[in-house]
Amino acid sequence: MIEFKNVSLQLGGRGILRNVSFRVEKGQSVLLAGNSGVGKSTILKLILGLIKPTEGSIRVLGQEISHLPEKRLLQIRQQCGMVFQEGALFDSLTIEENVGFFLRENKKFTAEQVFHKVVEILEYLGLEQYLHYYPSQLSGGMKKRVAIARAIIANPSILLYDEPTAGLDPISANRVVELIDDLRTRMSVTSVIVSHEIHYFLDVVDRMILLKEGTIFYDGVPQLNLFANANPSKAKYKINNGERLYGII
Repeated sequence: MIEFKNVSLQLGGRGILRNVSFRVEKGQSVLLAGNSGVGKSTILKLILGLIKPTEGSIRVLGQEISHLPEKRLLQIRQQCGMVFQEGALFDSLTIEENVGFFLRENKKFTAEQVFHKVVEILEYLGLEQYLHYYPSQLSGGMKKRVAIARAIIANPSILLYDEPTAGLDPISANRVVELIDDLRTRMSVTSVIVSHEIHYFLDVVDRMILLKEGTIFYDGVPQLNLFANANPSKAKYKINNGERLYGII
């Protein structure tokens, strides 16, 4: 489904990734973790073909994408849903218009078909009453769920999440995590989640890939204490509802 082989990336003379190799199977959920600036979000851009690797091979949905022309890359991207860190919603559009944007641009569906699809997804997310609201009228957690609604409306094979819990309170963050887990089961979708908030995802991912200084430090079963091993000066314990969780600062 997604495969990196010996991928390295240099931007502006700076090494971002060095000899990164991993494979994500169909239906698998993988957490990309690590400190800021280690290349987590860059890997999502590479999967979408938004940037090209300096060295190595990247295969997505069975195709080597490193040298594909933009027209072919667009076909790959249409099978991927992307949830951006800040949501990236259009402030001037209503929630209905934001969620249905891709289908309307695609021009393969009537306005009525798009509307019914949008309502169906928003009902699933518990946001149907906000159909005619604007993003500025919603809480951070609601905006994140709207961003997820927009990402799934075209039934993608792959969902990419860039810091989906960033800036959310624990209740909103847990609700987003539960949604991510439910979508994987409901849609049989392959999920790649970038986050430094490891504790939210321990029970909902199959694997954790921990990056350190542009290389893979660990690839295996999610473990709470690994970030401290990779970045001992950047981790601390914190108490959340009486449970000791690993927080990253």
